[in-house]
Amino acid sequence: MNDNNGKRRPSEVKEPSRRQFLVNSGFALGGAVVGGAIGALIGRKDTNEPEKNTDTGTTEPKPATPGNFNRALMFFTPEQFAIVNAATERIYPADDNGAGASALGVAFFIDHQLAGDYGFNSREYMSPPFFQGEKVQGYQGRLKRREIYEIGIRELNNYSQTKLQKKFVELAPEEQDTVLKAFEADEPQITTISPSGFFKMLRANTLEGAYSDPLYGGNANMEGWRMRNYPGNQISYAAIIEKPFVAMEPVSLQEHMSSH
Repeated sequence: MNDNNGKRRPSEVKEPSRRQFLVNSGFALGGAVVGGAIGALIGRKDTNEPEKNTDTGTTEPKPATPGNFNRALMFFTPEQFAIVNAATERIYPADDNGAGASALGVAFFIDHQLAGDYGFNSREYMSPPFFQGEKVQGYQGRLKRREIYEIGIRELNNYSQTKLQKKFVELAPEEQDTVLKAFEADEPQITTISPSGFFKMLRANTLEGAYSDPLYGGNANMEGWRMRNYPGNQISYAAIIEKPFVAMEPVSLQEHMSSH
């Protein structure tokens, strides 16, 4: 209706509804949001999907095996580690029976032991007076095992350079055997340690590293146990106790935790 002047009355003017505005805006915004979300998903790569090799066109699964964080030095320098790794490999070499000390990680086992209580002789009486011990008593002295190793490694290298004009790690395997046998026979003239005592310690630690639980850094993948048909840390033998010898797959301490 018009007033007397021919103008439309204010009550008859159609103003946009606020509710209708919000509804219409919602459709528009919703379409933008949904469209944006779908657009973002299109072409997005699933990080869990295998990667495709563009060269061959084949699908390759992602590696899932974590690194072995036990393979790290805690005491030795890289040079010391290389010497010990080479020496233990000659004491426990790889052959047709299986892996040698190097592949088993024996040098890492020794490194970790020297970094802990064993290297500090923390459970032994280390105060003077010191006397020459009997053979059954082993080493009697003020030097800690880690100190004996430091001296022994240095003298092993010095003897190699003096006798064969090469560093120990540069020697051929037969030459390394010659140097180790010289230490076993106390041929090097060393005043600070017994060469044969160092060799015996090195040999004992080599065998310990080859056959200890992998928890301690050696016996990688329990290959040392497999060579001996040793079952490792089995929870129970009840199922086979009445049977003849049964070859069992070895079990490490870590495997007891895998189900928890």
